[in-house]
Amino acid sequence: MRKLFALLALVFVPAAAAAAQSVRPAASPTPPENEDVVKISTSLVQVDVTVTDRKGKVVRDLKPEDFEIYENGEKQKISNFSFVAGARSTDEAEKPVAADGNIPAPPKVVRPEQVRRTIALVVDDLTLSFESAYQTRRALKKFVDDQMQDGDLVAIIRTGSGIGALQQFTTDKRQLYAAIERVRWNPLGRGNIGAFAPIEPTPLEIAKATGDSTVSDEDIQQEKNAINSFEDFRGSIFATGTLGALRFIVTGMGELPGRKSVIMFSDGFRLLERDSQGFSDGGRVLEFLRQIVDLANRSSVVFYTVDARGLQTTGITAQDQIIDPTSPDSLNSALSDRRDELFETQGGLAFLAEETGGLSIRNSNDLSGGVKKVLDDQSYYLIGYAPDSETFDAAKRKFNKLEIKVNRPGVNVRYRSGFFNVAEERIAKAPTAAKTPVEQIKAALTSPFALNEISLRLNPLFGDDPTQGPVVRSLLHVNARDLKFADQPDGSKKAVIQVLAASFGDNGTPVDQIGRSYTLTVGPAAYKKIEQEGFVYHFAFPVKKPGAYQYRVAVRDDQSGRVGSASQFIEVPNLKKSGLTVSSIVLQSFAEAQWQKYAAGTDTAEPNAMNDTALRRFKSGSVLRYGFEVYNAKLDASRKPNLTTKIRIYRDGQLVLDGQKLPFDMLGQTDMQRLKAVGALSFSQKMTPGDYVLQIIVTDNLGKEKHNIATQFVQFEVEE
Repeated sequence: MRKLFALLALVFVPAAAAAAQSVRPAASPTPPENEDVVKISTSLVQVDVTVTDRKGKVVRDLKPEDFEIYENGEKQKISNFSFVAGARSTDEAEKPVAADGNIPAPPKVVRPEQVRRTIALVVDDLTLSFESAYQTRRALKKFVDDQMQDGDLVAIIRTGSGIGALQQFTTDKRQLYAAIERVRWNPLGRGNIGAFAPIEPTPLEIAKATGDSTVSDEDIQQEKNAINSFEDFRGSIFATGTLGALRFIVTGMGELPGRKSVIMFSDGFRLLERDSQGFSDGGRVLEFLRQIVDLANRSSVVFYTVDARGLQTTGITAQDQIIDPTSPDSLNSALSDRRDELFETQGGLAFLAEETGGLSIRNSNDLSGGVKKVLDDQSYYLIGYAPDSETFDAAKRKFNKLEIKVNRPGVNVRYRSGFFNVAEERIAKAPTAAKTPVEQIKAALTSPFALNEISLRLNPLFGDDPTQGPVVRSLLHVNARDLKFADQPDGSKKAVIQVLAASFGDNGTPVDQIGRSYTLTVGPAAYKKIEQEGFVYHFAFPVKKPGAYQYRVAVRDDQSGRVGSASQFIEVPNLKKSGLTVSSIVLQSFAEAQWQKYAAGTDTAEPNAMNDTALRRFKSGSVLRYGFEVYNAKLDASRKPNLTTKIRIYRDGQLVLDGQKLPFDMLGQTDMQRLKAVGALSFSQKMTPGDYVLQIIVTDNLGKEKHNIATQFVQFEVEE
């Protein structure tokens, strides 16, 4: 044990007789029903339709005969019809056990089939003003605190922070809180301090006001047109940056099941661009938007847009400089320009939402209320029909417009505007440029969506090394069955893999990175072993400063071309300021008979702690041994700590084991700054297979109240 734990920089006391506790079985939850997705194919066109009453509540009791669907003005026969309920009601949702005192409950483990809603919260910090960024941050925190439900898979993504900042979709609120902390005003964007830039006179206006008779009104108007044209061009550059991020998000979300929602907080963008003559016309933004709308409609993604400026007045402010405040024409012109700016920038947000069947929340200071309205809008009808031969005939038309009517008075119907006349089968067959191996593995590393062609399990462990200080050692379990091993002349087998690992800070930028190529050559016996158990790749990054980090790894198999990726969020505390702290948890799994011999001292053989800690998958009926370190414990006059520990086990957010408080074992402890602890759990043979969370709770009886408790948790899986 000492040798293996030394590799992890967590050297635990060899206390084989650690106290063991038993976990009782838990009830198995009923899995949610399977949800269909939007389809656009030569055999079926299927769209999602939201119907609400006058109060904005979803109407749930409609039948197929209540709907009429038209494609390009021609009525279609409904062949498929179903109603998909959104998130579970409060009565249906399982209530998590309330944590007592200052002990927070760990996040609930959610399997893919348990996901009810997939939500991307996109912060368009390329457009947000300083005021809007503050209000957006408040709305995001309110969402995570109160509005996020069990089964919600959420990501918070900023458009202006680079591809490295794209977060993995997660149910872990810690990761979302860390992302919210990085939502700030972007001085490199086009957002101002307030919702509108201060009105300032142009050089020609100043010249005319100071008596230059050669300046005409036509000259001033031409100057304004040139300024407006430049500002629109500048705005379109930022808007296309925003839309590029949205396209990347929608492309990745298309691989996820069910209906997906994107809630975008933005100060808006113009659909049309003004030229130097003052005329407006569709430019790059409108064309880009149409492409995103079609991609979103095919990927079953609905956009909801929130104007983060809230309810704004377009009147004159103290910051504005009107060249002639006594002139009605001057005032009216300035006010008209500001009203036009508000209306036209809201138009881009409205277009994106309405064309994908979503809502546009604007002119409201209650951003959290707007988000709640969006979340209540997650139930919908799926309506399908068989298209005719002209639907995908490029010679007939480029775009197929949809119209849906409901034969019930007083309801509001929202749906996707239509789709381009290309079926999914033809899109799938379209040739794409092949990526090089380097491009493949880089794309896998930076994508916010995990790839599973090679099954990977990543577990970063935080600890405090006596010589290096704070360090994170990451263990990556690789399923060897997903690799292609080539037979060698001597009877051995060989595989070559490329590994790229990186840590990203809470600002989305890479902090550390390693990239290596490995050749695995194993004999028949070793090959059989790693085929059954997999193998562990481990690497360590020094912690340059405390904070929230996301660790990502991508692996590519050279012979098969398969790629896998994994990521894990971890918070590294500041040991100089955080007070009582618990390290990450190391795990070992014993068979029951092996544990009995080990505890009695008749068998000193130990399981592979690195493999167990990385994979975190254990058999029912086994014994799970865990170890951790405690930092910053208070010491009494005799230089001794006074600690108690207890454990809790959760399944699906429900407490299944509430352990007893036990005094901390000080036997053999010499380093009072790094106190080591071990314990063991006995899994019942009747224990329900599934995902569990082990929570460690340490109480410092010498510490001040409200600051004397530290917790740590680790997720693991129990299988038959």
